[in-house]
Amino acid sequence: MKTLYSTGSTKISMLAMAVAAALSAPTSAEDDQAKADQQIEEIMVVGKSVSYANNATSEEMFKQQSSMTSAMAMIDNLPGVLINEGDTFGSDDWSTTVSIRGFQLSLDEQQVGITIDGISNGNSNYGGGAKANRYIDTENLMAVEVSQGTADIGSRSNEALGGTLNFTTIDPSAEQGIIASVSLANFDAQKYYMRIETGEVMDDTYGWLSYSNSSNSDWITGTAENTRDHFAAKFVKGMDSDLEITAYLSYDDVHEDNYQRVSLESFKQNPESDGLTGEWTGIPYIDQVYRRGWSTLRENLFGYIEVDTMFGEVEVTANAYFHKNEGRGDWVPPYIVDVNQDGANGHSELVSGTTYQGGSSLGKIYFVDADGKSLQPMKGCESSITFPYGGADAEYDPNCYEATARPVGSYRNSHYEKDRFGINADLTWETKIGDYNNILRGGIWYEDYERSEYRDWHKIIDSKSNFDFDHNPYWIQYDRTYPVETTMLYLEDSLEMDTVTLRAGVKKYLVDLDSHDKFTSTNKSVNSDSDTLLSAGAVWYTPVDGLEVFAGYAENFAAIKDQVLEADASALGNIEPETAENMDFGIRYDNSDFDASVTLYSIDFENRLTFVAPESASGNDYLVGTSGQYINTGGIESSGVEASLTYYPTQSLSVYMSYTSNDSEYTDGTVDIKAGNTVFGSVEDMAVLSLDWQSEIYSAGLSTKWIGERWMDSDNTQRIDAYAVSDMYIAVDLEEVGALKGASIRLTVNNLFDKSYIGSVAGGWGGWIGAPRTAAINFQTRF
Repeated sequence: MKTLYSTGSTKISMLAMAVAAALSAPTSAEDDQAKADQQIEEIMVVGKSVSYANNATSEEMFKQQSSMTSAMAMIDNLPGVLINEGDTFGSDDWSTTVSIRGFQLSLDEQQVGITIDGISNGNSNYGGGAKANRYIDTENLMAVEVSQGTADIGSRSNEALGGTLNFTTIDPSAEQGIIASVSLANFDAQKYYMRIETGEVMDDTYGWLSYSNSSNSDWITGTAENTRDHFAAKFVKGMDSDLEITAYLSYDDVHEDNYQRVSLESFKQNPESDGLTGEWTGIPYIDQVYRRGWSTLRENLFGYIEVDTMFGEVEVTANAYFHKNEGRGDWVPPYIVDVNQDGANGHSELVSGTTYQGGSSLGKIYFVDADGKSLQPMKGCESSITFPYGGADAEYDPNCYEATARPVGSYRNSHYEKDRFGINADLTWETKIGDYNNILRGGIWYEDYERSEYRDWHKIIDSKSNFDFDHNPYWIQYDRTYPVETTMLYLEDSLEMDTVTLRAGVKKYLVDLDSHDKFTSTNKSVNSDSDTLLSAGAVWYTPVDGLEVFAGYAENFAAIKDQVLEADASALGNIEPETAENMDFGIRYDNSDFDASVTLYSIDFENRLTFVAPESASGNDYLVGTSGQYINTGGIESSGVEASLTYYPTQSLSVYMSYTSNDSEYTDGTVDIKAGNTVFGSVEDMAVLSLDWQSEIYSAGLSTKWIGERWMDSDNTQRIDAYAVSDMYIAVDLEEVGALKGASIRLTVNNLFDKSYIGSVAGGWGGWIGAPRTAAINFQTRF
């Protein structure tokens, strides 16, 4: 029942199949022979023959990234896609952004859907969400399918305004084997990985289990302590029968120390610093930007069981899945919050074991005397502190107090938890209408999840010496839960005639959101049902062999997210769900010498929902209840062209090119955004050129991606310079080495020419500095 790629006019070349087998770590003689016979021609798996733009990753795109790189980076060279992460390894969710056709995944917005083997990822936001790298180890990734714009009507996401990214896991091998690899890279990076292929463990049942451990520091101060442990297993029964059962389980545990945004002015002044420090100074105002105090800790447990079978003429695919997410985000505010009126007898917030729940700030405590009483700075004293955020007032400066004064500070934790359970079911009925095939598809997605979040403040035990904190919080600022119930229904009919395939469909979302405040017993509810969403398209198979023309239309929808209820300042009565009308028109051409596609698109995006953070270039407001507010910032119109070409001059050489031109403009606004301004951070021009060579055992490649100028802010007053980044790889892959079934060595160098640039953009005021040149080497053996 299982196929790696869709049939129809989808090209699956000899090498593409060999690549899929290689990623599944072939150990059989048949697999070895298939690999030996592979050639470079037809190396790209081109877009499926559907009425919307779509692309898939190739083997070269995997080779251009190290095995330590996150799964998100693998799609960066596809048309219309821009992935930016704080470092080459993607070891910081805070700084990760995805941009497709002006749609964003960032701290501000979640407008691109992500699925794992077709299953919803449960949102991609920083505060409790999870992107694909939390579910899949890069070395267990088979391919990534990118459906820009209109996308497939059955995709499971309620934030897929700009399309869907579907990350698929490798299938088990038919033979037993062990795949082990070690990776080493700059910035103290290392990764140890092993996968065991079980072979046939029961009748027609095959599986694999894998574990990896990785770690690295940051590239700026070299003081971050990033670690990741990942376990995964997959078993498939009945791969060649009419009843196929698949089970997958993954566990991911990460500790990430963050990178920080910088203003354009700060970047020009010092493009090698993000303003976070690597040394503890003992001055709380300066130590609020201590890198190890800016952390993301997450655990994700995810699993599903799927059944694929036939009932008469109807194919049924159904699965049940669960996802448990928990973790926290850390900051180091340079004060203790005064939450209890203690009078003149000191402050109980400084006494371990005393915890206050709820309430609000009565003031701030910066320095205290030996008895724990709050001190005030000396009259007339002017602070000499000039870093960070332009400097501090007198109450933060130890020089404005007596020598015996003791600084005090906080360690603030935002705790996230989420439990999701869902079911999916798809039915496909293929019949004949006259001489033509008619395919009727229908499906349901139901998900019930509850997310909880609470924020507590801990006293730093001794602010002069280090950031160790009292694990008994002195204040729990808030504690809330957010139950969300989602139901999606869809129905689509396709008629396959001799030269034309026509499709039309409808989709409907039913989404209910609630929030419960445990301290105030305040409840909020938002109904975020969609209208009936229409979808239609056509594919014309022209008389020219390999040439087809497609057109598609889809109404996309993103439900109001529970983060909107989380933000105290959000005016719920004024918030509307985001919607987008997407239109694609394009051509695809496919023959033995080259593959090509060109897509024109137009998007009308309404009710863009933006997170306005209290943090800015002038500093953080740590006391805002839940860090800002969500607002609709009017509409956006996007249009553009995406083009790609893969050319095979010889059997050992391929040339890949892509170009994207995008124009995303605000059409109206509610927060003083001028109509006609370009959407900040959106890609306007982007191009990729890749050269890849492969012989029997050697391979090498050089890829360059160019990003044109972008705007940092919605007022369009700060222009980010264009940049180009090149990646290189050199690899040797041996079939047999002594007792080994195979071995390989691959050197990867990202940002080969060490270009300095602004990558991710968020918040309308700042961006993250792109990672410098990073070299990594991977050794893999197959037993």
